[in-house]
Amino acid sequence: MADLRITTTGGTDTVLDEATVQGFKTSVRGSLLRPGDAGYDEARTVWNGMIDRRPALIVRCAGVADVIHAVNFARTNNLLVSVRGGDHSLAGHSVCAGGLMIDLSPMKSVRVDPTKQIARAEGGARWRDFDHEVQAFGLATTGGTDADTGIAGLTLGGGLGWLAGKYGLACDNLLSADVVTADGRLLTASTTENADLFWGLRGGSGNFGIVTSFEYQLHRVGPVLAGMVIHPFERAKEVLRFYRDFSTAIPDEVNTMGALLTTPEGLRVAAIAVCYNGSIEEGEKVLRPLREFGPPLADQISPLPYTVLQAMMATMFPRRRQYYWKASLMNHLSDDAIDTMLEYFSAVPSPHTVMGFQQLGNAVNRVGPDETAFSHREALYDFLMLSGWEDPSEAERNIRWTRELNDAIQPFLHGGIYVNAFTEDSKQGIRAAYRPKTYERLVALKNKYDPTNLFRLNPNIKPTV
Repeated sequence: MADLRITTTGGTDTVLDEATVQGFKTSVRGSLLRPGDAGYDEARTVWNGMIDRRPALIVRCAGVADVIHAVNFARTNNLLVSVRGGDHSLAGHSVCAGGLMIDLSPMKSVRVDPTKQIARAEGGARWRDFDHEVQAFGLATTGGTDADTGIAGLTLGGGLGWLAGKYGLACDNLLSADVVTADGRLLTASTTENADLFWGLRGGSGNFGIVTSFEYQLHRVGPVLAGMVIHPFERAKEVLRFYRDFSTAIPDEVNTMGALLTTPEGLRVAAIAVCYNGSIEEGEKVLRPLREFGPPLADQISPLPYTVLQAMMATMFPRRRQYYWKASLMNHLSDDAIDTMLEYFSAVPSPHTVMGFQQLGNAVNRVGPDETAFSHREALYDFLMLSGWEDPSEAERNIRWTRELNDAIQPFLHGGIYVNAFTEDSKQGIRAAYRPKTYERLVALKNKYDPTNLFRLNPNIKPTV
């Protein structure tokens, strides 16, 4: 085999001789892939079809030891590093161009203690894997709204989800985490051990190390009363006004989404999606005003296993479609904001694009802004501009529409952003994901745990040392 050309953290190329690469290969239990190897293209392929990058090396880790060896190899050779967990990163941070990709996707075991209502899951697991195991015991924790999403990225960025109204964010349910830091140490972070790191992991994204396992608090969940009510687009203004009033006067058991979308038949509609996590009988009473408003074109709300609810969004956003998203937090859904949404959606360029709101949740809003790195606790919604299309030649048109909508909606927004939707072309910059004092604390953590910015392919907090 020839020597290997690979990208460094500085963006330049270096050459690793064959003996060095083979030494790395023999040090890991998992596989080490190069371009042309069987399985290489599958390993570098991620959820967003717009991302087409080719790492020089992909190490598919079989366990924690492999992650430690990979981090040490990258640091010693000053290599550009990306970290793949569930690979749902919108911006494609999990796959790098020319560097070393540390792939945790083979590490997806989930161990459940039903008596203590605790689960420990490896960093490559997706919520589909997690929910399958914990729901066998009638348990769950806040885990996004799409079973295809990785547990790692969602939790490290905060973690909005259907259960957040009652149980808070995914990161609010995190009890501890095992982390491989930039110097190759394996640390456990919790409220009693490396508490500063634990604080930063709950909203600070992947800046401080590679989390190899997450321990979560579980709760009794299921079945849930959930689904969508769908209304004609012609009535979208009154539907969204109703959504505004309904979503701000609900008990903790409820969490909601309001959206403008196009049905598979090509009909533009306004929809309200909801999850009631509690007694089905009580849920029927609480959701009655929502189901009677209109009346809707369709009422798809029914008792469902929680896993069925989690699988619904995956069908709306399938893997390898082209995606470009913008998102910003919002405190109030004003009439002017609704008018702006309707104006833009009336000219939406793709039937796969969705615009709307994801509610943070009552319990989320009650957590103090300094308790975790996810600090925008006062926001009520994440306003989502979720553009998707099939033909790569349509990229420019769809991206332009999304950016223009993002500019037009700015006067009605909170000003902060949800870090899991951050992309490098965000006009606000990464500081908008945090309150000023929170960002200062995160920089201090970065200086302590990753002063050379080895973990830079993420919503990056740059060190100052």
